[in-house]
Amino acid sequence: MGLHTRPATTIVKLLQNYKCNVHFKCRKETINAKSILNILILAAQKNSKITIIAEGVDAKEATAKLVEAFENEFGEQAPCK
Repeated sequence: MGLHTRPATTIVKLLQNYKCNVHFKCRKETINAKSILNILILAAQKNSKITIIAEGVDAKEATAKLVEAFENEFGEQAPCK
């Protein structure tokens, strides 16, 4: 499904704990990753390539947590068949 409301909310809540600036780049768009609206406007589909750009004192830690969240698909389970 990509970055819809639930993962966008998870991302923003996760990033509230960090002081660094975080942006996502997908295709030619770069957005502030601390904004639910911006993440939704990005309209990244499943398997889209998203580059994380983080700058600031805790950027490495924030990036690591984001990568973990993406790898775990934001805790969403696949639908039962």
